[in-house]
Amino acid sequence: MLTGSELLAKVKELGDVSKSELVRSCGYVSSKKDGAERLNFTAFYEALLEAKGLSLGEGSGKGRGKGGRTLSYVATVQGNGNLLIGKAYTALLDLKPGDEFEIKLGRKQIKLIPAGAEEE
Repeated sequence: MLTGSELLAKVKELGDVSKSELVRSCGYVSSKKDGAERLNFTAFYEALLEAKGLSLGEGSGKGRGKGGRTLSYVATVQGNGNLLIGKAYTALLDLKPGDEFEIKLGRKQIKLIPAGAEEE
């Protein structure tokens, strides 16, 4: 499996080929139990992002909720009108019980600013 600058060079070299052929040519292939070929798209795209200097934070577990699920960064207003953020997000931000925030309402956004902090 190609990584880093070798991966970027191969992707550039291959140009306009199908995604399956791109993944296969870069070595992101494994075998299923029945001997059939499995293309590892996720591993390929993670390696490609890393080669381009973007980190998904896999090592630290950031951006992951319970059970290793990726956080959706979407919240839903509950039937009682409450907006629940969730434990995974508060842990990601290292928030503790009792932390206070000032609520700033924008046209289409809500900002939570830690009490006593300067707004960016």
